[in-house]
Amino acid sequence: MNVWDWLRFIGGILALVAAALLLLRLHGVSLRWLPATAVFRAGLQLAVISVLLSGVNQWPWLVLGFVALMLATASWTGASRAEGLPGGRRYAVVSVIAGGMSALLLTLLLGLISPTPQHVVAIAGSVIGNAMNIVTLTSRRIRTELDAHRGEVEGWLALGATPSQATAWRRRDSVRESLLPNLDQTRNTGLVTLPGAFIGALFGGASPVEAATFQLTMLSAILVSASVTGTLFSTLSGRNPVLPAPPEA
Repeated sequence: MNVWDWLRFIGGILALVAAALLLLRLHGVSLRWLPATAVFRAGLQLAVISVLLSGVNQWPWLVLGFVALMLATASWTGASRAEGLPGGRRYAVVSVIAGGMSALLLTLLLGLISPTPQHVVAIAGSVIGNAMNIVTLTSRRIRTELDAHRGEVEGWLALGATPSQATAWRRRDSVRESLLPNLDQTRNTGLVTLPGAFIGALFGGASPVEAATFQLTMLSAILVSASVTGTLFSTLSGRNPVLPAPPEA
């Protein structure tokens, strides 16, 4: 890309972000500059990742450090979103690591992907990022459910139920609601959406069949990651005998 191409690209991105910010402001959605800073941060991180990936291609062992960086960043983000629940931060870290690594290891053990740096990084990025999102959605939903049904939960506890039993129904609903966006995207793949892995594989020279099999592997791995992360976080949070503090009036 020459200088003109870069200027046109940056201008286009700024226009898209400005349109989103304007629409949110007009509707009174209180996100301030978060959408803009998120895109700016993504741009910086993608630039760094591009440099790191070129190094991974030359020194394959660097992929371990790359996956560790993904896990650390996703765990930190998930923990910050789950801090409203007692013990939520540590539960988030455990759940993100368990969900991301279980999906990655299963795809490797089952021979669904080759153990090349490119495939490992591609799958790891998707399953770990998805685990982070599931922790955010599940923790926020559990907190909302417990706040809305505090009297019911406290009633069950007063009758002798364990914390896990008293919150089971609310936590199950939270996991279900957190998984629905992923399931909707999966079942509409090819009809409504053409995921990036499929398009990227086609542009990389793979046949349509090879691209489809890689995408299906990716979607299945994401499903495992989401299921492990959501259910593990729900289980751990259900064992905590302390309910979150009631919202301020």
